[in-house]
Amino acid sequence: MEMEFDFEAPVVRLYRRDGPDTSREAAESIDPTRLERMVLEMIRELGPCISDEVRERFGGFSYSSITARYRGLLDKGLVRLTGERRPGRSGRNQREMEAK
Repeated sequence: MEMEFDFEAPVVRLYRRDGPDTSREAAESIDPTRLERMVLEMIRELGPCISDEVRERFGGFSYSSITARYRGLLDKGLVRLTGERRPGRSGRNQREMEAK
């Protein structure tokens, strides 16, 4: 059974209110729903994973384009944190996540 989710993210949540007008322009120029879907599908494909594992699959995207999607996916209940931590490329621990 496939579930439908509302991926819409209000543009106002994608930039700081006190940020420059270029921040708003940048937020309006991206498709956060497309990026969220892509990141969610990658997390599903990888199974329990850390951010470095997800990001290495999106070489053509900036760090923040990918990592900014985690919060929205967590807030929507599409991804959960497993409670485990694993070392990333830097040697520092990263939280493990998985798709629900």
